[in-house]
Amino acid sequence: MKADFIQALDEIGKEKGISKEILIEAIEAALISAYKRNFGSSQNVEVVIDNTTGDVKVYAQKDVVEQVEDELLEISLEDTKEIDNRYSIGDVINIEVTPKNFGRIAAQTAKQVVVQRIREAERDIIYGDFINRENEIVTGIIQKLNNNVLVDLGKTEGILLPAEQIPNETYNHNNRIKAYIVEVKKTSKGPQILLSRSHPGLVKRLFELEVPEIQEGIVDIFSISREAGSRTKIAVYSNNENVDPVGACVGQNGTRVKAVVDELNGEKIDIVNWSKDPSVFIANSLSPAKVLDVQINEDEKSASIIVPDYQLSLAIGKEGQNARLAAKLTGWKIDIKSETQYNDESSEEIEE
Repeated sequence: MKADFIQALDEIGKEKGISKEILIEAIEAALISAYKRNFGSSQNVEVVIDNTTGDVKVYAQKDVVEQVEDELLEISLEDTKEIDNRYSIGDVINIEVTPKNFGRIAAQTAKQVVVQRIREAERDIIYGDFINRENEIVTGIIQKLNNNVLVDLGKTEGILLPAEQIPNETYNHNNRIKAYIVEVKKTSKGPQILLSRSHPGLVKRLFELEVPEIQEGIVDIFSISREAGSRTKIAVYSNNENVDPVGACVGQNGTRVKAVVDELNGEKIDIVNWSKDPSVFIANSLSPAKVLDVQINEDEKSASIIVPDYQLSLAIGKEGQNARLAAKLTGWKIDIKSETQYNDESSEEIEE
C-alpha cells in the first residue's frame, strides 16, 4: 500500500462518515489474520500501517525470558542484547518479520476490509433512518412477488409478510404502494424493514394525512378496530367544541374518508364519536345500528345493548362483525338483544 491509498482512506472516511483511524485499525486486525493464514504462523504478531506513507510492517511479539521454551513466542535476554541492551526479563520485544510479498496481500486485504466497512456504515445509516420511522407510513414500489412481497423503499427494501397483507388484495410488480412500518430490525445482512397493510396503524396514519384537523391536534383518534380488507371502526373526538370530529374526518361530500377507503381498496370505514360516558360510546360504536338502551356492568366491564327488532341483524353484523369490532373499539364485552327478546326475558323474570 502507498501514500495515495492513505489519502483515499481519508476521502472515503469523510464521504461515508468513518474515521481513517478506524479503517486503519480494522485493516491492521484483518492483516494479522491474513499473515497467519498465509504464512502458517502461530506467533503473536502485530501489524502496523504508517498513517502517512502507507507502509505495512509485521512484527513478531516475543516475551523476553531467561530460558527459551518456545522459540515462536519467546526470546532469551542474551539474544535481545544484539537488538537493544535495554530489555529485561518480562518485557515484550517486537521483531520485524514482514514477508517480501506481503504488500500484495496487504493491498487485497485492505480493499476487502474497506468495502466491508463501507457496507456496514451504509447499513447503519439506513437503520438509523428507518428506526426513527417505526409506526409511520412509507411509500414504495413492489419489486418481488411470492408469499412475501418485497417493496423497494429507495435505499433499501421492505418486506410485507403474508400475515401483514390485506386478504384478497392484489400486489402487482412495479405498482406503487403505501405501507405501515411495523418494526425495524438490525440483522447481519443489514436492516430488515417489516411492513404491514393490515395494521390498524395504517388507517390512523392515512387519516392523519387526509385530515388537517388531526395534524393540528384539534381532532384526536381515540381508538381503532380493524378487520383488514373488510371493515374498520375508528373513534374520534374534538378538542374544540366548534369542530365536529366525525364531520372533519368524513370531509366535504365524503372526500377525506373516500381517499382512505380508496387507498384500502374499498374497505368499509365507520367513524364514530368517542365519549367518556361508556354507555354513549358503546351505543355510538355499533353504528350504523340504532341503539335503544345500554346497560353497563362496571365490575365485569360488560354491556347489554337493546336495539329495535329490525335493527338486530344490523347491530350484530354479518357473522357478528359489527358487534366484534365495537367490542374491540370500546374495550367492553357486548351482548346485543332485540327489544322483543329483552321484554320477553324481563317478563319471565317478573313471573318468577
